[in-house]
Amino acid sequence: MRLGVNVDHVATVRQARRTDEPDPVSAAMLAELAGADSIVCHLREDRRHVQDRDLKILRETVRTRLNLEMALSDEIIRIAILVHPDQVTLVPERRQEVTTEGGLDIVGRRAEVQEAVRRFREAGIPVSLFIDPDREQVQASKVVGAEIVEIHTGTYANAKTAAERLEAVRRVHGACATARNAKLSVAAGHGLTYRNVREIAAIPEIEELNIGHSIVSRSILVGFERAVFEMREIIESAR
Repeated sequence: MRLGVNVDHVATVRQARRTDEPDPVSAAMLAELAGADSIVCHLREDRRHVQDRDLKILRETVRTRLNLEMALSDEIIRIAILVHPDQVTLVPERRQEVTTEGGLDIVGRRAEVQEAVRRFREAGIPVSLFIDPDREQVQASKVVGAEIVEIHTGTYANAKTAAERLEAVRRVHGACATARNAKLSVAAGHGLTYRNVREIAAIPEIEELNIGHSIVSRSILVGFERAVFEMREIIESAR
């Protein structure tokens, strides 16, 4: 299983003081040295963490794969096509939210998503859609031409009881199986930590986990390379 490391919250710490450190580009380099298979960043419309300059330098320096998370925004779509990451992941985005709060509604925004996917495919950029673990959303993702779905694991991560957790895992399993049957590549992410990642990592259809906040948080205590290495060890042991 591949591990994508999201460096957004390195930039969050930097932007808290509007200074030049810590540097998400340096964090990306350390993550790759520790075994990350890709680097993930989210260029938000409000630029609350990653900045345009970060994205450009990441494109020049990342040696694995650069996965750009982004909203369905004409401005960001134009930037993405110009920068040409190895992959884009379309996510919902609201200005008021602390972090992405759910999956993109492919069923309800089918025409809009399909047009964005078409533009990226014409530019030679693979598209992933960040969706809730719902079979209908998976099937719609196939219809609009996506090649990858990333299953939102937030409900699982936030489950308060064993019953809620079991139901959330069941839904993730079902969405992953539907995606595999549709010949879509499968990733997963959101809210995954060193404590809860094993159950998701054990799902056989999932090819990649994208994790950011938990790794960045641990890196404050143990360093970025060790934090990435420890997460990779847990994921590999779950398979």
